[in-house]
Amino acid sequence: MFKLNNKVAVVTGASRGIGKGIAETFAKAGAHVVCVSRSENVLKSVADAINGSGGSASVYACDVSDLNAYQDMIKDTVANHGSVDILVNNAGITRDTLIMRMSEEDWQTVIDINLKGAFNGIKAVTRVMMKQRAGRIINITSVVGLTGNPGQANYAASKAGLIGLSKATAKELASRGITVNSIAPGYIATDMTDAMTDQAKETLNSQIPLGRIGSPDDIAAAALFLASDEAGYITGQTITVDGGMVMI
Repeated sequence: MFKLNNKVAVVTGASRGIGKGIAETFAKAGAHVVCVSRSENVLKSVADAINGSGGSASVYACDVSDLNAYQDMIKDTVANHGSVDILVNNAGITRDTLIMRMSEEDWQTVIDINLKGAFNGIKAVTRVMMKQRAGRIINITSVVGLTGNPGQANYAASKAGLIGLSKATAKELASRGITVNSIAPGYIATDMTDAMTDQAKETLNSQIPLGRIGSPDDIAAAALFLASDEAGYITGQTITVDGGMVMI
């Protein structure tokens, strides 16, 4: 179950964290993974590790907020690998501050990467997947897009927008065999959480019914399911992977 043999997957924001975990998991499941980020140097180590462990990966440096660059990346991927079967829009940034102090630049930069970047990706792969009459699009949103969070108006808006974008495009593309779903991670182990004090971690864990911070592998497992043939009857959904922190 949950095999991706002979599939080509594009994963943005693949240089670290959740994106890296998804790329590694997809490669283990048999996909060729195109690892995408703005920095090719960092990506190379991710792809080298995947290839060195028997998987198949390549790298592509791309600014996802640039539609032309995104379209060129998809065209090159099809030319080099024959198709794009799976797209994971994971690239995202934060520029946190209270709304009264938030600059227009901080607002727009987050929207451009987190939301417009996913729009660019979906737009770029739509024709390819429609011709194939098959495809999986997975957008990585956040529980913050469901609940909001002080100091993250730009981030929350971008992630809530991703959920709406997923639902709208799921309805547009369903007749062509293309599914579009979202994953909303909760607190996930990162360099930032690693640097937290033990007391701060205990406080954080107390807010999570399962009593622990998640890992990139938790998100990657959900993404693998949504990318698989077994999830072919699921579209327009948001799967919250947060240890039970947000229950709707």
